[in-house]
Amino acid sequence: MGNKDNLENLVRSGGLKAEPPDRKECEGLLRSAIDRLQDAHSPGLSFASRFDLAYNAAHALALTALRLSGYRSDRRYLVFQCLEHTLGLGKARVRLFDLCHNRRNLAEYEGYMEVDEALLTELISAADDLLTHVEQAMAR
Repeated sequence: MGNKDNLENLVRSGGLKAEPPDRKECEGLLRSAIDRLQDAHSPGLSFASRFDLAYNAAHALALTALRLSGYRSDRRYLVFQCLEHTLGLGKARVRLFDLCHNRRNLAEYEGYMEVDEALLTELISAADDLLTHVEQAMAR
């Protein structure tokens, strides 16, 4: 089954909506991601702030990839899971974003933020890499 077929299955199941790409929206998401990711690299900020910035940058980039492919989702976790189909990212990278999504939810909804500098470093690096992939996709 091809990448497009997988995304179309998610449309049929209600996880995604087909929607033509909007270049201005994608450019705005990309600008937001770049700003957040730049700030996430700032060691003077707290762990929680850097994690939030890196996570939200990654989400904006994943959403940009999804929008460039002609889809939209209201479910944050699906935006990350679709990276395998929108940009061809490997399962390990998708699992990292899923782990960070779960950690973000714990912090956001239950007030528990586990300080894990190694995870933050890995998230920032993965978001940097994701930025490169999205910029390449935008240039096509």
